[in-house]
Amino acid sequence: MLLDPRQALERTCFQTGHPFSERSDLRSDVAIVYGIDPQLPDRIATWRAHGYRIHVMTGVSWGHYQDYLYGRFDGTNHQDEAQTDRTGRKVSHGGDVYYMCPGQNYGKFLCVGVQRALDAGAQAIHLEEPEFWVRSGYSAGFKREWKGFYGDDWVPPHNSVDAQWRASKLKYFLYRRALQQVFDFVQAYNRQHGRQVRCYVPTHSLLNYAHWRIVSPESSLARLDGCDGYIAQVWTGTARTPNLYRGRLAERTFETAFLEYGAMQNLVRSTGRQVWYLNDPVEDNPNHDWDDYRRNWESTLTASLLQPAVWRYEVMPWPERVFSGRYPSRTQPGRREPIPPQYATELQTVINTLNDMNQAPVRWDCGTERVGVMVSDSMMFERGEPDPGDAHLSDFYGLALPLLKQGVPVEPVQLENLTIPGCLDRYDLILLSYRGMKPLSPDVHAPLVRWVKAGGALVFVDDDGDPYNAVREWWNRGPNHYSTPREHLFDLLGLARGAKPGRYAVGRGVVDFRAFDPAQLAREPDGPDRLLRAVRAAIRGTRTRWRETNYLLLRRGCYVIAAGLTEGADAPPRILTGRFVNLFDPQLRVQTRIELTPGDRKLLLDLDRLRGSRTQVLAAACKALPLPSPSRQFRCVVEGVAQTPGGVLLRIPARPRQVTLQGAAVQDRQYEAKPGLLWLRFANEARPRELRVTF
Repeated sequence: MLLDPRQALERTCFQTGHPFSERSDLRSDVAIVYGIDPQLPDRIATWRAHGYRIHVMTGVSWGHYQDYLYGRFDGTNHQDEAQTDRTGRKVSHGGDVYYMCPGQNYGKFLCVGVQRALDAGAQAIHLEEPEFWVRSGYSAGFKREWKGFYGDDWVPPHNSVDAQWRASKLKYFLYRRALQQVFDFVQAYNRQHGRQVRCYVPTHSLLNYAHWRIVSPESSLARLDGCDGYIAQVWTGTARTPNLYRGRLAERTFETAFLEYGAMQNLVRSTGRQVWYLNDPVEDNPNHDWDDYRRNWESTLTASLLQPAVWRYEVMPWPERVFSGRYPSRTQPGRREPIPPQYATELQTVINTLNDMNQAPVRWDCGTERVGVMVSDSMMFERGEPDPGDAHLSDFYGLALPLLKQGVPVEPVQLENLTIPGCLDRYDLILLSYRGMKPLSPDVHAPLVRWVKAGGALVFVDDDGDPYNAVREWWNRGPNHYSTPREHLFDLLGLARGAKPGRYAVGRGVVDFRAFDPAQLAREPDGPDRLLRAVRAAIRGTRTRWRETNYLLLRRGCYVIAAGLTEGADAPPRILTGRFVNLFDPQLRVQTRIELTPGDRKLLLDLDRLRGSRTQVLAAACKALPLPSPSRQFRCVVEGVAQTPGGVLLRIPARPRQVTLQGAAVQDRQYEAKPGLLWLRFANEARPRELRVTF
């Protein structure tokens, strides 16, 4: 296979637990080979033989780790380290594959398998999904860890909000400790062998973990030595989790995905770490039809592309379940069908486009930018008995969805990152509530106060009614006792602890305090209107110019990414004119007028933004790598998923005289002289073939 000279950039990847297959040959830069079992080196060899760079992924909280569980690793039975709920039931991922409460030796056990990956030449290690279920925390192993961490006897987490909070903080610590053990091992291996193997953590977003009642180290991992970043595991399965808006519970896949991807980007913003965005053309639930998968994939894909700072993608997990899977027919009950050919073509076109997303300039056309909603890892700590919080995470969505629905590209802002210099420089307006989360350190308040005094607008929505205000924490300990962390923040802002709701000038900025539960904004039909009135009042007279739209639209170089919004502003559709190729269209037809209506998802190539006039591949439902070509000829190598419809769209200077693929004439071709475009269609094969066009 001819390797792309830019491949060292590692722009796209996919993960698989199988050896190379012609039905999984996505021609991404990286194949992430799953598992650290003894057969791993053999699987790696099959992918390397086909020109892939190799990463390795394994589960952190669960896996086929029976050697550790039953004492074959270190002579000690570790079944009491399985996560256990209050009924005594072990939390299982299937059979005796348990979610683990990681003891000191668990990290050492993972290192044995990781060394197998390192010795086989892996260039990066991915330690996925460090997950501790909120409903667990009752095993003998957890009780031992509690004693060692707190110095006192374990308390059942459901006994009080304080016990639940302390249990969650311990869960958070345990997986951070286990990951640091593996990071340290990899760094020592690098020093010994003169290598530069990187470590990433594929993880769900903070929003999803809080919603699903799972505790994970999240933002703290970016501060661990040896952590190079994350894969943002956002896909239809997480993003279709229903939430409330105007009192209506519904799936809002696009909006939820947009906020989840944004939360993952803000884990690494200003830290120097990298983040990859996952997309999945299907999902873990095998009982939806292909139309459902396609519609939701387009929504999550569009949401990911509306985060312009990210241009690395995991294009899918488990390609074998996409290109070889069978799912329920929409029209014939009881029948399961393979992937529709048009969807296979669309997927490969978009996958190859993702290699080209490191684009400039970037320009928004939508509602007001530079707006954030604060989030904290502690959102995961307030999700268990005796007070499990709002079932639909409305403390957050009540603040974020009203803005997003009005075309505001709102960003979740990681509270723990405020101490990083410059973290808040990109924002003019921030919404904050300590309902459903708490600051884990008082240190985050000083930079927030400086930001307000420098001209920022802070909308603080809180009724001080959260029971978790009473947990044993920094704000209610010591001589300066505060009943809530809000009181500490208001002290630093120069406001009275008992300040009445209202708008306050603070330096060159403003604080607008609204004393109600933000979850009400999601539950009530007029809740979003109440919030928007507060926001408009807060920014009155500030540097922020407020704008609302019924769409999000972003230009990334020659690409246009757009989403029409439902449940938002009642306004005419946004109209784009020019020459565009819709990359969600398997036929790659040129359109001169795009009407963006509510619910639309668009990924467009703007032909009028292309630079130069050289012959080039504009889009391809396969990998298409140019070769050195003589004058009046264009040559490239094509390779794609076997038994799928492939093709390329070329810009060429003149009508083609001859088109051949591996020496045989290509019959399915279409040429349009005025735009100078040539469409070629052929069946993909999982081997490199030369495509030649003579003018």
